Amino acid sequence: MGGGVSGPALAGAIAAAGGLGTLGLASPAALTAGFAAVRDQAPGRAVAVNLLMPFVRSRHVEACRSGMIDVAVLFFGGDAALVQELHSAGVFVMAQVGTTSEAAQAVGWGVDGLIAQGIEAGGHLLGREPGPDFLDRVLPIAAGRPVLLAGGIATGADTQNALACGADGVVAGTRFLLTHESDAHPAYKQRVLDAERTVETTLFGLGWPARHRVVPNAATDRWIRPDGSLRRLPDVINHSSAPLSRIITDSIISALPRLQRARVPALSPTPPLTGMSNSTVDNTPLYAGESALRIDSVVSAAEAVRQLASDA
Repeated sequence: MGGGVSGPALAGAIAAAGGLGTLGLASPAALTAGFAAVRDQAPGRAVAVNLLMPFVRSRHVEACRSGMIDVAVLFFGGDAALVQELHSAGVFVMAQVGTTSEAAQAVGWGVDGLIAQGIEAGGHLLGREPGPDFLDRVLPIAAGRPVLLAGGIATGADTQNALACGADGVVAGTRFLLTHESDAHPAYKQRVLDAERTVETTLFGLGWPARHRVVPNAATDRWIRPDGSLRRLPDVINHSSAPLSRIITDSIISALPRLQRARVPALSPTPPLTGMSNSTVDNTPLYAGESALRIDSVVSAAEAVRQLASDA
């Protein structure tokens, strides 16, 4: 999970509990420090990073290479040259995909595995159909490569069902968002626990006008129509701001939530984190998947891993 939610404390705790803890994209210096922190917390376990491609620069890739990470996940982009560069450093490369054409393209790049994302997922969406249905169509394309299922994974029964459908494993976001080690703002976690529905939107798309799933807040109430579509002003602002993703700096990204207001439809993708004002939960994206409607407590990361593996 990007935006600072999945930092070293969460990734390290998941790794120590037997999962593949994955760091969200951060500045190159923060990534380097994060790799060391995860290894200190979980000696001998793999270190993974999610490369959110619209915001990845050459320095991020070099940090992954010099940090000798074990796994990289390409999300929202990639190419064969990047896969080859990571392979040259001994990195196992996976790509998250939401359509069969994206899956075939990633296989053509030479990736080592795929993550099949269903429409149930929270955060930014590639998926366009229910996860199990999409998984069934991705498996032949993977041609023996491991395939993990993402979207709607909250319990051991979900894991068991995914494995029964042919997945080699599962990826969970919202379940780990709602852990003590997650850096999500406490009020953000509570909003997700209290949620009665999720919303698919492009509202929080300043610099990155891609689909995402969130729970409602004051910003969505103001700028999303009753049918779920986006009002014209934020739609125009978001699409005209798309080039910003290539020039915006890490420091600006982290500062934006503090500057945003629900009444002004220039809303960035950065979620509210621990230490920010309580008011940010109404001005920023509260990413969550449909599994949020089936989770009723914040637990430790180790307990979340245990729950996800319990019936599998």
